Amino acid sequence: MSQLNEQSDKRLIHVVAAVIVGAAGQILIAKRPSDKHQGGLWEFPGGKVEPGEPVQVALARELDEELGIRVDKARPLIRISHHYPDKSVLLDVWRVDGFTGDAHGKEGQPVRWVGPAQLNDYEFPAANRPIVSAAQLPPRLWITGSLEDETADSVKQRMLNAVDSAGLASGSVQFMLRDPLLDEERLGDLFQRLLPWCEEQGYPLILNASIHLANKLGAERLHLNSARLNELHEPEQFAGRWLSASCHNEAELVRAAELGLDFVTLSPVNETPSHRGAATLGWSGFFDLSEKAVIPVYALGGMSGKELPGAWQQGAQGIASISEWWAR
Repeated sequence: MSQLNEQSDKRLIHVVAAVIVGAAGQILIAKRPSDKHQGGLWEFPGGKVEPGEPVQVALARELDEELGIRVDKARPLIRISHHYPDKSVLLDVWRVDGFTGDAHGKEGQPVRWVGPAQLNDYEFPAANRPIVSAAQLPPRLWITGSLEDETADSVKQRMLNAVDSAGLASGSVQFMLRDPLLDEERLGDLFQRLLPWCEEQGYPLILNASIHLANKLGAERLHLNSARLNELHEPEQFAGRWLSASCHNEAELVRAAELGLDFVTLSPVNETPSHRGAATLGWSGFFDLSEKAVIPVYALGGMSGKELPGAWQQGAQGIASISEWWAR
């Protein structure tokens, strides 16, 4: 399989799929019939888009036919193409946060509500791996600014203040501990002091550092800068845990996909206070690259909450930001 979405010699079969989120935050999955392609595996409900049919119309039709529900609220989540030996599919995935009706297998297919973390316990078609990641990731990624004058307690207070100020619900943000100017010993100490508290609060905490330090600390989430991404040759050193990276161009996106990373940040989308006058991707450049990516992509660079709806329309998992929450 090519590591970026691209046209194949085989005609792409356009498929719409839904990550349906229930009131308790659980996600609905269905089991494919044993006599179908990839039969016996679990999937996110959906089906083929008919020629000339608008995607949202196809989404509503498929979920009514398969589950007996009416879609009330939905937004784009991720678009990926995948090339199997016998066919190629374009998966147009939407997140459904509101629906009417009692979801059930109208066609006799087994369906199940599972927590986002439990999706890892089910076997999905290979094309669904990025969808599983996208279903588990929040729409916001907040990155720390300078940590030179910070303590664990002051960082905790910043996190609480920012979440409260933005009125965010549980599970809607993850944090990244990052300061390239801070020595590893101090960064590691801060991480160890913050992690138990973040887990209690339900805030995923990502360490931006080397694999060596992450393994030493037992970190479950690691983010690599672009230099470390390009130097990485053995991603299995961090197997079974969340691994992400910073990307700025197509070559870095290709590398991240080849290494099987879970998500990336792509920047700079807009101008930032710290890089006035620097070249930016703009939303058109971001869209062109995110359309080619086969993993979730966060938009980074001049992002704030007001950009989030537009970011989703441009193919982003969500937004990543320092300045939105880290007051100077």
